[in-house]
Amino acid sequence: MNQSSVRKLSTFHVLVILKRNISSSYASMKRIPEKKFFKSNQEDVGVVERLCKGKRFGEAIDVLCEQKLLGEAIQLLGRAKKPPASTYCNLIQICTQKRALEEGKKVHQHIRASGFVPGVVIRNRLLRMYTKCGSLVDARKVFDEMPQRDVCSWNVMVNGYAEFGLVEEARKLFDEMPERDSYSWTAMVAGYVKRDQPEEALMMYSLMQKEPNSKGNIFTVSSAVAAAAEIPCIRRGKEIHGHVVRGGLDYDEVLWSSLMDMYGKCGCIDEARSVFDKIVDKDVVSWTSMIDRYFKSRRWREGFCLFSELVGSGAQPNEYTFAGVLNACTDLTTEEVGKQVHGYMTRVGYDPYSFASSSLVDMYTKCGNMESAKHVVDGCPKPDLFSWTSLIGGYAQNGEPEKALKYFNLLLESGTKPDHITFVSVLSACTHAGLVEEGLKYFYSITEKHELSHTDDHYTCLVDLLARSGRFEQLKDIISQMPMKPSKFLWASVLGGCSTHGNVDLAEEAAKELFKIEPENPATYVTMANIYAAAGKWEEEGRMRKRMSEIGVTKRPGSSWTEIKRKRHVFIAADTSHPMHDQIVEYLGELRKKMKEEGYVPATNLVLHDVEDEQKEENLVYHSEKLAVAFAILSTPEGTGIKVFKNLRSCVDCHSAIKFISKITKRKITEPCYSGWALFWLMQKIHICSTLGLLPMEQDLL
Repeated sequence: MNQSSVRKLSTFHVLVILKRNISSSYASMKRIPEKKFFKSNQEDVGVVERLCKGKRFGEAIDVLCEQKLLGEAIQLLGRAKKPPASTYCNLIQICTQKRALEEGKKVHQHIRASGFVPGVVIRNRLLRMYTKCGSLVDARKVFDEMPQRDVCSWNVMVNGYAEFGLVEEARKLFDEMPERDSYSWTAMVAGYVKRDQPEEALMMYSLMQKEPNSKGNIFTVSSAVAAAAEIPCIRRGKEIHGHVVRGGLDYDEVLWSSLMDMYGKCGCIDEARSVFDKIVDKDVVSWTSMIDRYFKSRRWREGFCLFSELVGSGAQPNEYTFAGVLNACTDLTTEEVGKQVHGYMTRVGYDPYSFASSSLVDMYTKCGNMESAKHVVDGCPKPDLFSWTSLIGGYAQNGEPEKALKYFNLLLESGTKPDHITFVSVLSACTHAGLVEEGLKYFYSITEKHELSHTDDHYTCLVDLLARSGRFEQLKDIISQMPMKPSKFLWASVLGGCSTHGNVDLAEEAAKELFKIEPENPATYVTMANIYAAAGKWEEEGRMRKRMSEIGVTKRPGSSWTEIKRKRHVFIAADTSHPMHDQIVEYLGELRKKMKEEGYVPATNLVLHDVEDEQKEENLVYHSEKLAVAFAILSTPEGTGIKVFKNLRSCVDCHSAIKFISKITKRKITEPCYSGWALFWLMQKIHICSTLGLLPMEQDLL
């Protein structure tokens, strides 16, 4: 290369280096005296220039590699005939770091063309570069061409296959290894875990334990712990825990976190807590994981207490922590606790775009506080789909279907694309409002306008809408055209509609299908017995109740609950165990008189027993929902809003009576409203009474 060419190349590098070195720090750098600034950079440029002048291209390339200028280094490589091994090492290393496969191939090609014979170290670096860049074919070619291999060569190739999920190829190569070390075993154990083959991972870990002079490291053990958690297998998990202690690996807090997660997934919450308590420097991930384990095991009190400890510890909860705690409040419909969490989030600051914000909306909607849910959504610059859907579903469930549809239109105007869950909420809103034609329009728009597929849930919502409206012929046509098999929720909706409209024949068909799917579900038997009784078919009604008795099916009692000062009070129809029972009954008697003056007529036709009308009316007074409402009114100041929740659908008489009570007492009374099929989902999700042991009536959640 002549002197002119060298100077041109050097000048090019000067310009490139100067351009690349200008960064966000330039503003502060330019305050340094100009002479010093240019002298510093001129010295760096001068090094490259002097090396190129002296045809010491390998060293010039090393300087460029130090500055991470890979493209310029590769260009200069073409001028170097036989650079030293260290230069190739530097180039391959930066190619690996940048995952620059094409540049790496150019370096490899130069090695071949230059006549340089690489040793094991450089070949291993080439192997690693190809595997990290995802080119396993090129890596295997290098591996097969190696005249000599060390254990690192085998490890790199085995790990490359394992990382890309090719565990069969990795295992085949692993079995051919002349010698193995801890990294060899780690590659295989981790590979099986990554491929969702935890049994094979644990088998490999066991083989390692039997191998003479084989000792796993922290990474091997962590992968084995993850495998035990995925099965889950507490016996194997405890064995690995023993290896950790005996092997002196119990100094690593990341490993402690893995053990805690394993115990939690295996259902051993106390053991998980024991491990958690041994972690000296707990990070927010450890705190969040342990809190989440309590909540998933329905050990609510301990989960909330641990969250309080986290707040008191000075550590900062993150969006995952907040979301987990808010989801627990949602499951328990404990709005007071949720409000306190919201207040804390506001004080410490939280990202309105995070899913913790979405969890806030969901919590408020499930607790029936639509004003607060709306406030959170309005405060978010761009609500996500989950927030929109929660708000729409909340309005639908809380008896405000018009607002649900209004916010669906706002969702569309915002440019957010609805998903199939959004349409479940929209169709549910149409159901509660009795908007049959609008519901049909939204149903068909799912495929025609929004290019989504109809799901089983969409069909269930539409069938529920048609069943409630008594449009049974249209309902049958929809069911016959379904591309999937009708679910138990769909048939439950059909049965509910038949109960309302007295369609005995279709009810029998729906019940027949439900008996096939869930023969032990008491709701089907009770509903059919009531349908027969309402139709005057007492013989069929008797047979149905006898059948229940013969197979041991018992009706789950309906219950209602309300929260006063963070205490939950649960009521069952005609129950007399509440401390304020006498006051509640006396107050209901007063209310009944005022309600009749306002035009209330008890729906005595709903009491399907052969008793006098006066007794039927008396039975209706002591339904659980009325007891809960009366207690809440007596226990709160005038004008306070009331929320009452039920484990079953509100009966027609209670729904009507509560409207009159709300008017008379000037109280806003909210009763989250669920369709028949949604109640199946709701009760599978919360199981509040049975899980928390909330009977007798008063239980403090915290």
